[in-house]
Amino acid sequence: MGVATTTVRAVNGLTGRWAGVSEDGTAFSAAGVWPLLARLAGGAEGAARAELAEALGLPAGQARDAASELLAAMSAMRGLDTALGLWTKRTLELREEWEEGLPADAHGVLTGDPVADHQALDAWAVKRTAGLIDRMPVTLAEDTEMVLASALTMRTQWLSPFQEVDLETAYEPWAGKPRLGLRRSSAVLDRVGVADTPGGYVTELKVLGNNALDVHLLLGEEDMKPVQVMEAGVDILAGRCAVVPGPRLPFGNVGPGLLVEKVRRTRPVPPSLDVTTVAYHMNASHDLLALHRLFGLTTARDTSRGHFPGVSDFPLAIGSAKQNIMARFGARGFEAAAVTALSAVAGGVPDVRYVTTRIRAAFHRPFAFLALHRHTRLVLMAGWVTDPLPFPEDDTPVSSVGSAAATHSGCRC
Repeated sequence: MGVATTTVRAVNGLTGRWAGVSEDGTAFSAAGVWPLLARLAGGAEGAARAELAEALGLPAGQARDAASELLAAMSAMRGLDTALGLWTKRTLELREEWEEGLPADAHGVLTGDPVADHQALDAWAVKRTAGLIDRMPVTLAEDTEMVLASALTMRTQWLSPFQEVDLETAYEPWAGKPRLGLRRSSAVLDRVGVADTPGGYVTELKVLGNNALDVHLLLGEEDMKPVQVMEAGVDILAGRCAVVPGPRLPFGNVGPGLLVEKVRRTRPVPPSLDVTTVAYHMNASHDLLALHRLFGLTTARDTSRGHFPGVSDFPLAIGSAKQNIMARFGARGFEAAAVTALSAVAGGVPDVRYVTTRIRAAFHRPFAFLALHRHTRLVLMAGWVTDPLPFPEDDTPVSSVGSAAATHSGCRC
């Protein structure tokens, strides 16, 4: 099942705006937030409805159907699992037209016991993310009438795995202790390119997964801010910034961390792309109400009156809105999960006669990543890497995403 281009642009637009207010060393998923805001917008009125529509990038009247289409499309993507959950007090009556379209098993009950309810919500988060997220990011209070949540989990294995190495870098914060580097070489030069963006030049590397879920690594010029690099990545996806691909790059230092050179070989060999990057494991939590303007929740926070008559006759306002996320990039693949919840309250000398081209791409200092669906170009996760995984002291290979988690589950970026 497909998803409308307008919806992809709207979700990616929220990704770009969120990047604009993000701090160093974080990860986030606009694709996990957008469907929830869209469901709320369909039942909102007045200023709350207008603010949500602006945040969504779509008219509120189109938001609910767009959210249903988006969730259905994501559920059909290989390697991606999504879920929508709704919990209400037994006394809260929802409008049938607003509840329409929710999965049959999505509606649960809030008992009013915060401990028991949180245990049930946490169990849902664990189940829907296969244990990658262990807690529902929601604040329950006595006047919590409703919780609306989404879960998104993605997994992919690289078409061309990396080799684990001890990272060599001159970037001082990373050079202070051994870091887990990743290296690989291929003859496919167009996986890398350079874009001239408003903030400066950005090197883009596409790391392809075996199920059309890919991760794009983005390295900007040294004086570029994280927001500029992440926004550049979204602009590249949207076609607003042209990328010069590897085969068309001139010789020399042509972009951040990117060198194109002629090398002599002892035998005829094709051109090569040599890549070095780092393994990372990130965890982050976000309070969406702290960014209420970004998410269109400014008016909806006002608990002195209700803002969602299309949801229920009972007056509802937003009491909390949070997201928990993790992302893990390893030698064999990538996995990530996000749970978002909104609560409504009340050697030698060889014969080198042959010459070939070699491109060397080195992500040896902080960089951005976008995890996306290759065909729709929908961004599912985004982040900024500041603290790679340490190199294993016991020399035990961290050969898969799963083993990296077991060894370094406490690492945060």
